[in-house]
Amino acid sequence: MSRVLNAFTVDVEDYFQVSGFEPHIHRDSWDTHESRVVASTHRVLDLLSRFDVRATFFVLGWVAERYPQLVCEIHQAGHELGSHSYWHRLVYSLSPMEFRDDLRRSMRVIEDAAGVAVTSYRAPSFSITEESIWALEILVEEGITVDSSVFPVQHHDRYGLPGARAEIHEISTPSGPLTEYPMAIVGSGRYALPVGGGGYFRLYPYWLTKKMLRRVNEYSNRPFSFYIHPWEVDFDQPRLRVGSRSTRFRHYVNLQPTVAKLSKLLDDFRFGTLTESIHGSSVRTLYRATI
Repeated sequence: MSRVLNAFTVDVEDYFQVSGFEPHIHRDSWDTHESRVVASTHRVLDLLSRFDVRATFFVLGWVAERYPQLVCEIHQAGHELGSHSYWHRLVYSLSPMEFRDDLRRSMRVIEDAAGVAVTSYRAPSFSITEESIWALEILVEEGITVDSSVFPVQHHDRYGLPGARAEIHEISTPSGPLTEYPMAIVGSGRYALPVGGGGYFRLYPYWLTKKMLRRVNEYSNRPFSFYIHPWEVDFDQPRLRVGSRSTRFRHYVNLQPTVAKLSKLLDDFRFGTLTESIHGSSVRTLYRATI
């Protein structure tokens, strides 16, 4: 097992709330869908308990408001809570005022449910890009100290911040510092390959994921942030017949072996919360973010 302490993170949202289905499943219809987020999150909690791992759970405010007991259970199990926004809207589709309002609402309902301050954030679909870099200062102004929204890749239809640093680093904004924990990649520039979880974890064979993540720990000498969604451990979730073939492929590919692969991952690497992983790393100021 690697000596590096990596971050295990969970984006708590339901299967019908993903960005790929957004054009077809409107938010005012979310309450009409069968919700499976409580049961699937319990599966993740049980798995982490089995391996004695604490993680950071980025909870969607919509979920926290409807299932406050779930938020309490996550907190009582020793995990860290963060915001995943309230409405799961892509940041670059919002105005700064809309983003601030959404962030505040999400933080309020999570804090009300668990009785602890929320100081970390992950944007829906990693949507802090060159178009929405202004959001970083708003995060600082609203009390967020750690962000994990940046994917340092060039080519993706929904996210990517070309030129962003791959290691944990501190961003200096006009309103104060913000620690950025980017998503895991191997390589750099146009050759950067995402390896940190989600659909990549389900698509790649486990031996390849393990090899690339070991490369991050051992050759690049840095920790990585791994992410998963509760719906990815729910093979029996309803199959939605909306969106393009590529959208449905991304969502449903290799759901069945996810739990077994996660067990291997938790056995092969050391994990903790974002905060724990950051404290075990050297963080330095690398660039100044401005609006």
